[in-house]
Amino acid sequence: MHESYSSSLKSLHTFHLDVHCAHIIEITSVDQIPKVFERLENRPHLILGRGSNVLFVEDFKGTVVLNRIGGIEIVEDSEFYHIHVGGGEDWPDFVSSMVDRGIGGFENLAMIPGCVGSSPIQNIGAYGVELDSLCTYVEYVDLQSAQTVRLPSSECGFGYRDSIFKHDIKDHVFITAVGFKVPKLWQPNLSYGALSESIDGDITIKSVFEAVCQTRKSKLPDPDEIGNAGSFFKNPVISKAQYSQLKDTFPNVVGFELEHGVKLAAGWLIDQAGLKGTLYGGAQVHPNQALVLTNPNQASPNDVVGLAHLVRRDVLEKFGVELQHEVRFIGALGETHLDALVSQL
Repeated sequence: MHESYSSSLKSLHTFHLDVHCAHIIEITSVDQIPKVFERLENRPHLILGRGSNVLFVEDFKGTVVLNRIGGIEIVEDSEFYHIHVGGGEDWPDFVSSMVDRGIGGFENLAMIPGCVGSSPIQNIGAYGVELDSLCTYVEYVDLQSAQTVRLPSSECGFGYRDSIFKHDIKDHVFITAVGFKVPKLWQPNLSYGALSESIDGDITIKSVFEAVCQTRKSKLPDPDEIGNAGSFFKNPVISKAQYSQLKDTFPNVVGFELEHGVKLAAGWLIDQAGLKGTLYGGAQVHPNQALVLTNPNQASPNDVVGLAHLVRRDVLEKFGVELQHEVRFIGALGETHLDALVSQL
């Protein structure tokens, strides 16, 4: 376990904003968790993986606890690979290691920034695959009882970029490991049309992985080069009646019908509102992917917050659809929301 005080968070989150916290603790083993959180009881703290889905809107006045619990264990039977992965493992590195071993199922989720322990919180997904289709359990330490719990995936409340870890047990658990089960008989998922079109030659685990990596690189900025947190807003779900009205006015609106509504492409809405490339101080709507807000020029937290507000306002005025941010906003004492910050701009 490593501790440091009055520390910069610039290298610990993918927006790379110049913000600080009072104290940082790195946790590398499960047995450290009860001791650390006993010390932090009633004090502001934040559990952080790779910082790929957070926006620090100001300096954090508490302790940032970094999940650095590693390890990958693979057990196989005649039909499946059963994989137990430490919560602090880097997700892109884990996916790459599975591809290198010839274990399929994860390749569509390549290059999603973050750590394995964060993946079930968001129920990460890309190119036709979501985490819940692979996950068998999430293991965590209950911070109130100090007990280790293995929660079956069926009880994780997985939904679109959602889980029980964002609601019922939020702030009460430290995810130490995630379990996966994938069949040995691999079947490619090419439901995202552009993937099959970009594969030259045989369709293999490796070729699908490379196609996903190439597609992401062509559309999304590398956080190590331009600070960002990936998709900033969720794809909004509206009623079928509202979608019908919207389509009358905007025939080219992009929507995907669900059982109880229609999911719109937030990137399309932002693009059609004329916001692609828009600058706000040092922050910018990415010129190639409108769903991504970036830090190309030493943006301040207020720059990013101001740009997010501008995007949401303009989309609402044009389409009557209110966007919700997928990125977590972190204030001085804990999580906050764009609505609470607008009055301060």
